[in-house]
Amino acid sequence: MTGLEAFLLTVITASTPFLLAAIGELVVERSGVLNLGLEGMMVMGAVCGFGAAHVTGSPWLGVLAAILAGAAMALLFGFMTQILVTNQVATGLSITLLGLGLSGLIGSNLVGLPGEKMLPLNVFGLNEMPILGSLIFGQDPLVYLSLLLVIGVAYFLRYSRLGLIVRAVGQNHQSAHALGYRVIVVRLACILFGGCCAGLAGAYLSLSYTPQWIENMTAGRGWIALALVVFSTWIPMRLAVGAYLFGTVWILGLYAQTMGLGIPSQFLSSLPYLATITALILISTNRRLSVVNTPASLGQSFVPDR
Repeated sequence: MTGLEAFLLTVITASTPFLLAAIGELVVERSGVLNLGLEGMMVMGAVCGFGAAHVTGSPWLGVLAAILAGAAMALLFGFMTQILVTNQVATGLSITLLGLGLSGLIGSNLVGLPGEKMLPLNVFGLNEMPILGSLIFGQDPLVYLSLLLVIGVAYFLRYSRLGLIVRAVGQNHQSAHALGYRVIVVRLACILFGGCCAGLAGAYLSLSYTPQWIENMTAGRGWIALALVVFSTWIPMRLAVGAYLFGTVWILGLYAQTMGLGIPSQFLSSLPYLATITALILISTNRRLSVVNTPASLGQSFVPDR
């Protein structure tokens, strides 16, 4: 394996959790809901996925457990924000704090235990091809699933009737309600989808990226995924490009630490977050980018007429 090939492989693995979490959040925000609990949902998916895979010996059961964990956290967030009509920002932050604390409690006995790594696919031996084989045909299933989700969400939002309803609810929930659409049901479904994707992202971290459990192993990836949605201006294909760009920055920081360049490791570790801040500043200074595709009802609670 060449140095370039190894670098590209690590970029793909680093970018996939960003992409999985962000594509779910994009659907949630398109429906008009701001979910700041993404980090908590991811870390719960990571610990539950690792624990289930360790107990059963099956990484696929671990993936299922991670999805269910993310969905459970999402349902809690959805119940509070859509049924009890709590503040979305405060509730999302609470979900993140709950997830970080609860995952530490659940995973206290899992630290240091061997993990069940999800094996890459071997499609007719094509992964043995030089260079492109391992990059295109030798990835694990969740990498391909993340790309399929991007294509599916892009088609869903642009061409399907349900996707148009989601966009209508996010753009003006009062008008959507007047037309007979069940705003709360639509938003709950989107929140549930976002939670499942966040759980998948957590499962990828603990079953593929680094098959082990470490407390707070998401390391802020959920916050970067939130920024990626804004960076992409709520467009799925642009989101995929952004996820791989941020994954590249993440890996460059790690590579620079191993090369002994004399740059403080703390600064190199902060590169992904500095890139996030820079991207958000550039978008905010461009009025057209900051307004285009932004759901007009984003973060606004909906209370149906009684």
